[in-house]
Amino acid sequence: MTDRTRTRQQVWSELRAVAKPDSRFHFDFGEYIPDFEGSEAATERLTAMDLYKDAQVLFITPDNCLERLRTQTVRDGKVQIVSTYGIRRGLVELRPEDVPPGLERFAVLLDVIEDMGRYISLAELAQRYRVDLLVTGASAVSRAGVRFGKGHGFFDLEWAMLYQIGVVDAETPVVAFVHDCQVVDLDLEPRPFDTVCDWIVTPTRLIQVQNPHKPVSGVLWDMLKPGMLEDIPPLRELQELEASGLAGTKG
Repeated sequence: MTDRTRTRQQVWSELRAVAKPDSRFHFDFGEYIPDFEGSEAATERLTAMDLYKDAQVLFITPDNCLERLRTQTVRDGKVQIVSTYGIRRGLVELRPEDVPPGLERFAVLLDVIEDMGRYISLAELAQRYRVDLLVTGASAVSRAGVRFGKGHGFFDLEWAMLYQIGVVDAETPVVAFVHDCQVVDLDLEPRPFDTVCDWIVTPTRLIQVQNPHKPVSGVLWDMLKPGMLEDIPPLRELQELEASGLAGTKG
C-alpha cells in the first residue's frame, strides 16, 4: 500500500465524521469529493482573498464542497468553467448572464449546470478566455501543497489540458479547498504530473505553500490510464488540435 493510498484511507475515516452524504454515492468517497461541515466559513475565507476578487474567469471542479463557491462566483459576476463528472461530457461554461436572478444556487447544481450553461470546447476556451484562478477539492493535501483526489488523476489532467492550450501557466494560482482533517503531515515528492497548490483553504486556516510546483509538460500521453482517451472527449480534441498545429505538442 502506497503512502498516498494509506493516507487517503485514513483521511476518509476521519472525514466520515464531518462529511455530508451525496444523494447518489452516500459516503463512498472513492466516487465523489464531499461537502463538509464548515465549508461556508472556508468559502468566505476564499472569497475574501485578493486572488479571488481579482479573478474574472475561474476553473472550478465539480466537487460537492465547492457548490457554495460556484454560487458565489455567479453572484459576483464572474465566469466559471466547470468540468463534468469524470470529464466525460467535457467542460461547461457558466456565465453570470446565463442565470436568472434568484436562481444562482440552483444553477450550479451538477444536475442543472449542464443545462443552464453550455459545453465549451478546448479550442473555443483558448480563443475566448484566460483562466485567472483554479479551485479544487481533494481527498487529502499535504502542507507542501501536494494534493490527491479519489485516485483517478482528473484534476492533474485538467491542468495539463488547460496548460497545453495556453489558458493557464506556471504562475496561475491553484487553491485546494478542504476540511482541516484533510490537511496531512506527509512528506510527498511531487510526481511529474502533480499540480501542487499555491494555497490551502480550510474552515479555520489559510495556508500559503512555499515554492509550489506546476507541471509544464502538458498531457503525458504515455502515462494516461487505459480507457481515458476513449472516455474523455477533450483529450481526443486535444490530440486533433496537436495534429493540426493549433496546440503545442508537449509531454
